[in-house]
Amino acid sequence: MRNRRIFGLIAVAAVALLALGATWLWRRSGTDQFVTATVAKSDLVRSIAATGAVNPVTTVQVGTYVSGPIQEISCDFNTKVAAGQRCALIDPRPYQIALDQARANLIAAQAQLDKDRASLEYARSVHENDRGLVEQGVVSKETADNDRSAYEQARATVALDEATIAQRKSALDAAQVNLDYTDIVSPVDGVVVSRNVDVGQTVAASFQTPTLFLIAQDLTQMQVDASVSESDIGGVKMGQKASFTVEAYAGRTFEGRVSQLRQAPITVQNVVTYDVVIAVANPDLSLLPGMTANVHIVTEEHPEVLAVPLLALRFHPHGAASGPDGEPADGAKRVWVLRDGAPEPVSVQVGIDDGTSIEVTGGELKPGDQVIVDRAGERESKGARRSPFPI
Repeated sequence: MRNRRIFGLIAVAAVALLALGATWLWRRSGTDQFVTATVAKSDLVRSIAATGAVNPVTTVQVGTYVSGPIQEISCDFNTKVAAGQRCALIDPRPYQIALDQARANLIAAQAQLDKDRASLEYARSVHENDRGLVEQGVVSKETADNDRSAYEQARATVALDEATIAQRKSALDAAQVNLDYTDIVSPVDGVVVSRNVDVGQTVAASFQTPTLFLIAQDLTQMQVDASVSESDIGGVKMGQKASFTVEAYAGRTFEGRVSQLRQAPITVQNVVTYDVVIAVANPDLSLLPGMTANVHIVTEEHPEVLAVPLLALRFHPHGAASGPDGEPADGAKRVWVLRDGAPEPVSVQVGIDDGTSIEVTGGELKPGDQVIVDRAGERESKGARRSPFPI
């Protein structure tokens, strides 16, 4: 009985040792399992993100220089208009009356000029006759002086009449201009995107010109006014490619190019941004003024370059130094390549990254190498952890 008990204890101990050894071997083999990625050539694009608004390239505000009630409206929202086409009419009657009055004043001034010219001609004739009559003693010197004075006065009167006529002509022209301004016309070819008046409404242009219509000159050519932060503006250059999306068209991407970089800063709550204008074609008129755009501006583009995942730069095997002490002394980076089932360090020089992959500009990596990005066991542990206790 005692021998059986001893053999039983030995058997239990042996099973325990075998289980412990199997567990150690399983864990040991688990540390040798890595997640790798194949080194290959790809196109790397670095871009910056910004938000903005879609706007017409040219927008014209149509206002009025005269005051009065709106008598007629010929243009509504989305109306296509041509340059010179009437959009609205302000009651022209007061301005027509003013024009008629100015014309009558001019006619009266011209009649007065004709009358005074006749008087001038008579005074000139008398004055010239007095010269010979004074020498003959027929007319006294005093009479001749009075006639000369009358002649000079007649000349001054005619000059005053001519100045008055010039003033009346200017007043007539001004009255004509005011009458013409009652006819509100479009200055450009385009589309009415906003109408701010109705028939019967009185507009007053005494202090500030009111805006009656907003006309977009060409909706087939649009622009995005994007706000770029000061930390990103250094990478933006004229002519760079840009893409953007709008909420109205899910899954559709619009393409454009940077056409203008405005240097005036915009500061809101101590945050400085700059306005970057992106030109975009809109042949199907799908883009509408005011749409919010989520913009990506391509600042660098390197096609067909050797690239590795960014995770490869962060991987360090157990026992390898991490941080600055674990990097090569020449400023290069270190990745680990799986060769013969074991990780091997390789020094590389790197370039731009797109947030997922990074360019390899130098080193001993070649296409087809397997770079280690993680450990298989650790990647599984980073996922959702399940409770060991069933619910």
